[in-house]
Amino acid sequence: MRDNIANLNPTEESLPARPDPSSPGDAPPEIMHEVSGWRRLAFWPLALLVRLWGRSLTFELSAQARRDLARFDEPLAMVIWHNRVFLGAEIFRRYRSARPVHGLISNSRDGAWSAAFFRLAGLRAVRGSSKRGGHAAARELVEVLRAGHDVGITPDGPRGPRYDFKAGPVVVARRSGASVLLVGGSFESAWQLPSWDRLYLPRPFSRVRIECEYVPNAELAKAGATAALAARLRELSPDDHQTISVW
Repeated sequence: MRDNIANLNPTEESLPARPDPSSPGDAPPEIMHEVSGWRRLAFWPLALLVRLWGRSLTFELSAQARRDLARFDEPLAMVIWHNRVFLGAEIFRRYRSARPVHGLISNSRDGAWSAAFFRLAGLRAVRGSSKRGGHAAARELVEVLRAGHDVGITPDGPRGPRYDFKAGPVVVARRSGASVLLVGGSFESAWQLPSWDRLYLPRPFSRVRIECEYVPNAELAKAGATAALAARLRELSPDDHQTISVW
């Protein structure tokens, strides 16, 4: 699951409004690996477990967070730190199920397993690569947003450093005309894995506090927008939990 969002870092100037097949800017496309047959069926028990696990959690939302998640008049680029991706599917299921959501997943073999898992969990996959500049992947996300669908982006994924907010989410949202919704979470009780992102897995039947901040598209054009979003997302996702155990 840790390969779910490609590391996008294009510049606004380098991202054309529409894909140009003749453009030499990107390297030839990678082979897109897929999981099929019995291997894909093997994900059903895991997907069911994750859904049941997510539904056992008690989400506590402020009134503002509820209003932000209920913005169905426009598609949103929802931005969450990589170590809180476990919350993403459940947030979309509970509060944004009326609008399709897409997550960017690499073309690699590892990405194929992630794509199969996310499809079974009810999310849609956009396949792309961070190893070849990320421009084609960014263009795909722009088109998804222009089509009226949500996208989920981890600005420090897929391999960090942790809490390093890349410029890609801001560029994609600006180019598509979409607004950003920063999504943070803090935990009553959770396991934290020894991965690069220190992934959080909330314990079943525990409480999770969800905080959000809506950032209109017009705000993204201001100087220092990326740094401001990074600072705010860190505030929405505190790590000073007292009941976290390391698994």
